[in-house]
Amino acid sequence: MKSFRTASELPVLTPDLPADRVCSDAEQAVDALVALYDAGTRFLRDRFTAVMAGEAPAGRYRAFYPEITLVTSSYARVDSRLSFGHVAEPGRYATTITRPDLFRGYLLQQIGLLVANHGVPVTVGPSTTPIPLHFAMANGTHVEGSIEEHLDRPLRDLFDVPSLETTDDRIVNGDVLIGADGTRALAPFSAQRIDYSLARLAHYTATEAEHFQNHVLFTNYQFYMEEFVAYAQAQLADPDSGYVALVEPGNVITTRDGKRGTPPAKLPQMPTYHLVREKGQGITMVNIGVGPSNAKTITDHIAVLRPHVWLMLGHCAGLRNSQSLGDYVLAHAYVREDHVLDDDLPTWVPIPALAEVQIALQQAVAEVTQLDGFDLKKIMRTGTVATIDNRNWELRDQSGPVQRLSQSRAIALDMESATIAANGFRFRVPYGTLLCVSDKPLHGELKLPGMATSFYKRQVAQHLLIGLRAMEKLRDMPLERLHSRKLRSFEETAFL
Repeated sequence: MKSFRTASELPVLTPDLPADRVCSDAEQAVDALVALYDAGTRFLRDRFTAVMAGEAPAGRYRAFYPEITLVTSSYARVDSRLSFGHVAEPGRYATTITRPDLFRGYLLQQIGLLVANHGVPVTVGPSTTPIPLHFAMANGTHVEGSIEEHLDRPLRDLFDVPSLETTDDRIVNGDVLIGADGTRALAPFSAQRIDYSLARLAHYTATEAEHFQNHVLFTNYQFYMEEFVAYAQAQLADPDSGYVALVEPGNVITTRDGKRGTPPAKLPQMPTYHLVREKGQGITMVNIGVGPSNAKTITDHIAVLRPHVWLMLGHCAGLRNSQSLGDYVLAHAYVREDHVLDDDLPTWVPIPALAEVQIALQQAVAEVTQLDGFDLKKIMRTGTVATIDNRNWELRDQSGPVQRLSQSRAIALDMESATIAANGFRFRVPYGTLLCVSDKPLHGELKLPGMATSFYKRQVAQHLLIGLRAMEKLRDMPLERLHSRKLRSFEETAFL
């Protein structure tokens, strides 16, 4: 029988790293973060490759996430209109950082605001949080579960692996903002939490995180995705559109020069397409499928990318006799019977409509349909949307559900919108909902195959165009106006 020293008996080997760097410039800080992160992940990959090639392990290999720290001893006088980019009171603030290459633009903005608003430098150095081997691997590669058989010992004896004990939403949920040593959170997500979501995004969407754009559309039908691809192809053919590429599942990239990449053998669980524009200012569209569980899952992970806004474009059941198939519903309130967020965001928390998003959506409907003012009411209603977790709610005793829906003044019902809006509220991501009535079960108009086909052909293209037009309006809006204080709680992290 072979015997090994236990993991606690092995010497811990780490990469040689430079001393902490004090930076009064955002570019310096981000460059330092990149250098630390690259050194740590390269060390882990090189050691893993050597061990897999047969080299005897010399110890336990460990590298650490870089960390950025701000220490301020005075209260800052900042523009009270700005909801991010500053801390509320003197103290020590820190966050671990991952993928500084991916988040370079975001980090430059957030660090630049900190330095400008507080007039003090930030410090960049290694944290005490190990980088799991799985998150250090290059895009497209991963650690196979069978590797432990090759090593003839547990992988975690030699390398750190992901730990759910340090991967959670306590910061963004407002549960833990101050550490045991008094250090306050500087960002809403820790590095491990972000890495976990980046891996899940690749799994669910079959596209890498770097392709995601700042403006995200969600839908629950593949018909919309096909129309989105057609729209994207037309935009790429227009040299003045500003769009430079279309990325499809499998990271298949189409530019004006042609297409490269291999489509996956089958579509992923949530097919995702990215119409790319410089600096991430394009549009990503995700088919989340049906149900609040999917809606929560994908928004849990996209949130770490800190998108500027996300919108739901989907189908709904119209609840009023005055509505017609094809009418639009602009949600200004939500009844949450989805239950998937009850533990993170109690149902007594109101999910407000965001004026900037509402105005953009209403203007887009008016422009695309050529209706305005009172005439717009012919095809669009503004009201409460109920989201439920039972797709066949119509088959239950109607006295309960229908009475609740009537009391809430709901005008539409679906299975995803309130979840997406509530998670936007929770993660401080501006949100909105524009639905299209595809059936009226309370009035004898059920969603049947023949009706659905005719409806889709007529309405999907217009509905999508409205969503795209709204995104263009929101893209032109200053970020500090879109990310207003209405999404911020009493005590917030400085990073958006």
